[in-house]
Amino acid sequence: MFQKKTTVYIVGDSTAANKLPKAFPETGWGMELPAFFNSDVAIDNRALNGRSTKSFKTDVNEKTGQTVDHWQPVIDRLAPGDYVLIEFGHNDEKTDKPAVGTSLGEFKTNLVNYVNEARNKKAIPVLLTPISRRSFKNGVLTDSHGGYPAVTRKVADSLKVPLIDMLVMTEDLLKKLGDQSSIKLFNHVDSGNVNYPAGKKDDTHLSPQGAKTVAGLVVKGIKTLKLDLVKKLK
Repeated sequence: MFQKKTTVYIVGDSTAANKLPKAFPETGWGMELPAFFNSDVAIDNRALNGRSTKSFKTDVNEKTGQTVDHWQPVIDRLAPGDYVLIEFGHNDEKTDKPAVGTSLGEFKTNLVNYVNEARNKKAIPVLLTPISRRSFKNGVLTDSHGGYPAVTRKVADSLKVPLIDMLVMTEDLLKKLGDQSSIKLFNHVDSGNVNYPAGKKDDTHLSPQGAKTVAGLVVKGIKTLKLDLVKKLK
């Protein structure tokens, strides 16, 4: 009997997104996720740089001025049994940017809508808290996400949505590695790099090694939740 592939959609921001060659070595964790699954799974990574729960749906094209909804094409394609990994927060917290930032209440409403719309198509939404930034102060890792991860957890709890707490897992990892050793997980580039002639010290976005490690944590979360997807891991 022919078995349909299970599609795993990723919706979220730059920490997960596919990167253009001009951004290398910056790598989104979604780029590394396919390597963990067998051929029964297709990963469709729709995450985009700079997007929030709001602007993923109401993005304005700078050239045409038209509003673009990046969520609708996902909804249109969702089939029963598909998964949607939903990870926002990094940009929702930018409340000084009205087109992107959301209040905690708005963030909650938006997440609830993503979950319900996915479930209406008999797909399986999975909520992810945002990954930690490498924000050490005097050797101590500080949280930069405010109340947004707690809202994600609350929505997951109230709607009985599977939750992968990426913030907790990445914080644990960064604390274990410490300030200096954790640099290798992030997009720190020496000067003279073809894409970053002046060099780059980016403590939000991941290196190839960091993306692979974080994708591994997503998989660890999938195993902990005992999702059916576990059967399709390599």
